[in-house]
Amino acid sequence: MATKKATKGKSKVKKVMHEYKEGTLKSGSGKKVTNRKQAVAVALSEARKSGARIPKKKSSSKKKSSSK
Repeated sequence: MATKKATKGKSKVKKVMHEYKEGTLKSGSGKKVTNRKQAVAVALSEARKSGARIPKKKSSSKKKSSSK
């Protein structure tokens, strides 16, 4: 069962991705977004600002500490 915050996030992401497909999505600096990955990042960022419960990006585990 979807909660209110979950549906809020979905609708925000849907709206932003629709703007991207139309070519009207702009980033924070005002430039037009042309990269799909950047559009997803903008969508998730706006959804988080509106109060949706979206987990933060996981950090990569490529860093290995060598202690000698």
